[in-house]
Amino acid sequence: MKTKMTKEQIQENAPSVFTKGPSQQMSDKYTFIPTTRVIEDMETLGWNVVGASEIKSRKGNGYQKHMLVFQHPDLTINGENGDDVFPQILMTNSHNGSSSFQFRVGLYRLVCSNGLVIATQEFENVKVRHMGYSFDELQQTIKTITERLPLTVESMNKMKEIELEQDQMVVLANQMLEVRFGDSTKDMGFDIDQILEPVRVEDQTNDLWTVFNRIQERIIGGDFNYSTNNRIRKARRIKNFNQDIDLNQDMFRTALELVEM
Repeated sequence: MKTKMTKEQIQENAPSVFTKGPSQQMSDKYTFIPTTRVIEDMETLGWNVVGASEIKSRKGNGYQKHMLVFQHPDLTINGENGDDVFPQILMTNSHNGSSSFQFRVGLYRLVCSNGLVIATQEFENVKVRHMGYSFDELQQTIKTITERLPLTVESMNKMKEIELEQDQMVVLANQMLEVRFGDSTKDMGFDIDQILEPVRVEDQTNDLWTVFNRIQERIIGGDFNYSTNNRIRKARRIKNFNQDIDLNQDMFRTALELVEM
């Protein structure tokens, strides 16, 4: 379980959360809803902020897109040997009209402090408009998300039931690398054994859920080398939360295809 962030900690990581008005480029028709109000409403519903970040911006600083990660202290998916997973709600917003309140479902895996973003048809992005925002609408949105959480448990359990052969793990690793590097992947050399290597004892099994987590952690964390143009390079950690969310969703879809085969 991640610790609830203080107001000062949120301010340090994402100052734009506390912006008190919209960007000057917005018209009079734009309805400004402070992100702090959503934080208060989410806390009323039992969800606390455990993560905060914002997009770096040279222009319009203070109004840019930001993300808050919420966790409920009473919601836990208990796993074997302490491999517990905590559902999360990821909310993104901006004060320059570039986005509405968007909510996504995530999972926080305790043993590796690893955050995932769930991408299934049941968990398509849930949006709340600035115009007409109300606590009742937010409450209904969160209720809809939590009612669908058993589907997440079902997907996890199906992934845990599938044991992968070595060749299947290699294929999955290459597919997930392609999600990150796109067409450039074909011109890059990877040590797949490094990508698949367990970091901790809890990750030494070869079920789909565990292998997916091993690969995802490496690719997002940049904890691997690759070769290009006869030079060895170290992959960079993904720090931009927009890219992190997109990669996570696409990698989850890639792994989930093995469940649906």
